[in-house]
Amino acid sequence: MEVKLINLTKVFSKKEGDVCAVDHINITIPTGKLVGLLGPSGCGKSTTLYMIAGLHRPTEGEIYFGENEVSKFPPEKRGIGLVFQNYALYPHLTVRQNIMFPLENKKMPKQEAAEKAEEYANLVGIGDLMDRKPSQLSGGQQQRVAIARALVKEPEVLLLDEPLSNLDARLRLQTREEIKRIQKETGVTTIFVTHDQEEAMSISDEIVVMNFGVVHQIGKPQDVYNEPIDMFVAKFLGTPPINIIPAHMEKDKICFFDETFKEKADIDAKDGDELSIGIRPEFVQVDEKGKYQIHVEMVEYIGRDKSIIFKFKGGEQTFKAIVPSTLEVLPDTDIRINFTRFFIFDSEGKRLI
Repeated sequence: MEVKLINLTKVFSKKEGDVCAVDHINITIPTGKLVGLLGPSGCGKSTTLYMIAGLHRPTEGEIYFGENEVSKFPPEKRGIGLVFQNYALYPHLTVRQNIMFPLENKKMPKQEAAEKAEEYANLVGIGDLMDRKPSQLSGGQQQRVAIARALVKEPEVLLLDEPLSNLDARLRLQTREEIKRIQKETGVTTIFVTHDQEEAMSISDEIVVMNFGVVHQIGKPQDVYNEPIDMFVAKFLGTPPINIIPAHMEKDKICFFDETFKEKADIDAKDGDELSIGIRPEFVQVDEKGKYQIHVEMVEYIGRDKSIIFKFKGGEQTFKAIVPSTLEVLPDTDIRINFTRFFIFDSEGKRLI
């Protein structure tokens, strides 16, 4: 089922004035894909999900499920499965009863409902826990029950609101892999809300990066990471985060600290314009003949890689590079580097290169 949002807007009226949580966004979620809505807290991603679910009525705009405009439909008429952050399981019911609950609401015969519950419990890997109560389950197991309960209705669209935020690091990794597997096996169109960029990038077919109710960029995770449209997207994606170096334009060259890019910069900027250079830590290459001299402040060992904390000549700000662990780099030494890639942003954060 394709989901299309057209000029979708949500304004909340509060005592202190109106707050625009979602501002005229346009998104198409292709049939059978897993799409992550990604952004910091308060960016409008959960509000968007709740409008798709029918829990919030849009102030403006339209929501299409296939050819049907559904923005005025109640949740139960939309053919959705919804998984909340807190799982929302019935504590007095067993796993079996929790999964069967939506089917019994639809008056499905008990035997058929039990068979379907068994099928989806096995799909999510909890077939041996059917007689337990939620209090007897781990957080990851409870999350799987919630997913099975959402899927047992065989929805056209599955909606997941921060589904992993209550799990510890190991379970988050394991459960996100399970969500991807389940989504691929069922083929259900899935919209996944998270503030965790690693989570979104690891399992999504496409990501939608939002901030302050506005969509900044939509695309395949690696494409958005490699080609961010602006400085917000570049800074939001990436661990460790991108290095942002203050710079300015001077006689067709980009200057920063006491260093100058030697090549002429073919960008839409004039002398004196304030700029920012974006360099991901992995874009820094140690080279004894490199263009730029840096002072190594600290070296951190992080498994297969090393993290170098450094300063440029003439600057006090520290930056970070990621280099192979086999490379010999010592603290409190001067070395030379090159950049394999870089981005240039203007003073408004728009990407120029």
